[in-house]
Amino acid sequence: MNGLKTNNAPHSSVVIPHFIFGGCSFLIVAVLIILANTNLLEAYFNSKIIAITHMAVLGWATMIVFGALYQLIPVVFETSLYSEKLAKITFWTSAVSVLYLTYSFWVSAFTTHLVYASVFMFLSLFLFIINIVLSYIKSEIKNISSKFIIASIFWLAITEFVGTLIAFNFKLNFLSEIHLHYLKIHASLGTIGWFLLLIIGVGSTLIPMFLISHQLKKEKLVVSFVSINVGLLCLVLNWFIFSNSVLTIICWVVIVIGVISFMSFIYDSYKKRIRKKLDVGMQYTMLAIISIILPIIVSLILVLVFKIEYELLFRITTFYGFSIIFGFITTMILGQTYKTLPFIVWLEKYKNLVGKTKTPLPRELYSSKIAKIQFYFYVLSILSLALGLIMKNFLAIKIGSFSLLIVAILYNINVLKIIFHKVKNSNNE
Repeated sequence: MNGLKTNNAPHSSVVIPHFIFGGCSFLIVAVLIILANTNLLEAYFNSKIIAITHMAVLGWATMIVFGALYQLIPVVFETSLYSEKLAKITFWTSAVSVLYLTYSFWVSAFTTHLVYASVFMFLSLFLFIINIVLSYIKSEIKNISSKFIIASIFWLAITEFVGTLIAFNFKLNFLSEIHLHYLKIHASLGTIGWFLLLIIGVGSTLIPMFLISHQLKKEKLVVSFVSINVGLLCLVLNWFIFSNSVLTIICWVVIVIGVISFMSFIYDSYKKRIRKKLDVGMQYTMLAIISIILPIIVSLILVLVFKIEYELLFRITTFYGFSIIFGFITTMILGQTYKTLPFIVWLEKYKNLVGKTKTPLPRELYSSKIAKIQFYFYVLSILSLALGLIMKNFLAIKIGSFSLLIVAILYNINVLKIIFHKVKNSNNE
């Protein structure tokens, strides 16, 4: 972690609440999956699945991303966060909005609560966007990683705008197409434009740093940046204006070229790494990079196969979303939590003791044993849930659901262990 610039790092009170809320949201997601029961095998647009999706995407993934990004602004932008006060306000408004939005979906309050919850969510995300954009403007460094992040912020704004339109349309019914058409656009903008670009931007900086890799070809990141953004822009325009199936395939190919280019960059980093042994955090991270292949394959099926029986189409689409949220995004977050959060807490508690007394390493702030058990249960949960969704096997879904609950519990135990770590030095040991 020596490459992290700590002079401009925000106070831990800005960052840590996001990890706490994110961990609690992960636990809520696991419980909701169990409560959803057979709804998981129904159409992907039923209210229970939509509620779980938004809690997973906004409460779990986005909250962790917000907190981590606040801490990493000094690394990628090489400047301080524009406003720590605004970040704290954004946290509380986002937390309330996520819970309200999830509740609205869960009880199918599409024409009542959903409109207000969507407006609150839009405003909270807008505050986040302002903070990051103003941080970027005052930065003197405009490298490829920072461009990925600022592009993801742009797509986040569009994602939330489309989502808010959908929410209002349930009540006012003013859009020309059915809700599922705009839901497809909303989901694609969020997963590709927001999460994928952000993960590439942050990952292209942190992964080589953690692996201690040098002399990497940044040109591959440039190809990735251009391909994904151009492909996604064309895809959205096609869905809004042209509705041409051939153009959809072309856009898919362009986006995949960008993804493969990023994966090639990470592979180069892995080959040239000085740190040969991977800790549990990097094991999760490498698994996440490999798992990108699965949604690419599933999306290819959805793009190329035009005539699929509806019930099978619903299950494939649900599995596609599952492969992105849990196969890729959640796996990446679980891994990077064990890389970033320990360092954040260690920095706060031990920075004034460095050189004066013996201090523990950041990785010693959490239980490696718990992290390893969590990893095995996570693999079991992903495989079981995937099998259950594909084969329509409720027993496999049950096993996967309860395994995921165990993962969430173990994750929260380690997160709390890190956050409430008591200072240890040679004087009080």
